[in-house]
Amino acid sequence: MSHETTADKSRISLKMQDYLQVVSFRLGAEEYAIEITKVKEIILVEGITRVPQMPIYIEGIINLRGNVIPVLDLRKRFEVGKADFGEHTRIVVTRMEGRIIGMIVDAVLRVMKIPKSLIQPPPDTIASVAGEYLIGVAKLDDHMQLLLDIEKVLHAAEKSQLASTAKAA
Repeated sequence: MSHETTADKSRISLKMQDYLQVVSFRLGAEEYAIEITKVKEIILVEGITRVPQMPIYIEGIINLRGNVIPVLDLRKRFEVGKADFGEHTRIVVTRMEGRIIGMIVDAVLRVMKIPKSLIQPPPDTIASVAGEYLIGVAKLDDHMQLLLDIEKVLHAAEKSQLASTAKAA
């Protein structure tokens, strides 16, 4: 029988606060990650309906169990090359300011815990461009992990356009 004291529970809670649990994915040659609490589910890329006169990075809409969800292509959004859908391409379904959207990524890699001590703010040289949607950069053993602030991937005007796309459908 385990007899955890309040102090033990508080130490366990403190340890959990020392880590950021994320889902990592690949776009081109780079690895990105978002907090796992922002991920609703990960699905195959299929059944996307194109919507006319949308920005280039909005791939279209999907029907997910009766809900119409806008889908954006993160490669196009971040201007990191043409998307080439393959067997590992997925849609990461996320919550963004109370709305559900899908984001196409090249591959979902893993769920992991990153020690917060390894996360640094984006360098000043990129902060003015990419820094608006980066929470930080984690220096891991063999690579750098770019941590996205999913709420800032789209600007306010783009968010309202996505919302009206889903409503129109």
